[in-house]
Amino acid sequence: MNKWFLLVFLITSLGFVSEEEKIVWQEGRKLTWADFKGTPNRGNDFVASTNSGVLFSFSYGERNGVPDLSYSISANFYPDLSWYKVDRVSPYILAHEQAHFDITELHARKLRKALSQLPHNREFKDKASTIYNDMEAARREMQKQYDADSDHSNIKEAEYQWRAFIQQELEALSAWK
Repeated sequence: MNKWFLLVFLITSLGFVSEEEKIVWQEGRKLTWADFKGTPNRGNDFVASTNSGVLFSFSYGERNGVPDLSYSISANFYPDLSWYKVDRVSPYILAHEQAHFDITELHARKLRKALSQLPHNREFKDKASTIYNDMEAARREMQKQYDADSDHSNIKEAEYQWRAFIQQELEALSAWK
C-alpha cells in the first residue's frame, strides 16, 4: 500500500504549537475571557489578541488500485497564545476577538468546500496544498483587513459591518460546517 500523509498547521501569529490546548470552533459556543490564558503583550496598544488557525490533515493510500482518501479540517483557538489586558476589556472587545475566530472558521469552511470538489486521486496532495496555501493567504489578509477597516475595533460602524458580513458568509457556507 502506497501511503502518504500531510499535516499542515498554521496559526495567525508566528511560533510553533505542539500539543497546545485548543478550542475547536463550534456553532453556538462563543469565546469568554476565561479562554484567553496567555500573557498580555505590554509592549503594544492592543487590548487583546486572538491566536487561531486552520488545522488541515489528510491521508491517501491505494489498495489494489483503489484510492483511499480521508481528510480533516478544523478552526482552532489557542488559549495559551491568546491574551487580554484585564483593565481594558469589555463585551464589545470580546465580540471583536470572536469575529477573528469566526474568520478562521469561515476559511475552514471555504477549504472544506474547495477540497470536496477535488478528485480523490494521486493529484489530491498537490492540488490540496495549493488550495490550502491560497486559503491561508486569504485568511490572513481578511484578518488584517478586518483590523484595518475597524481600526482594531475603534471604528464602531465598520466593526458592526464586518461582524454582519462574517455572519452572512458563515451562513452562506453552512453546508461546509
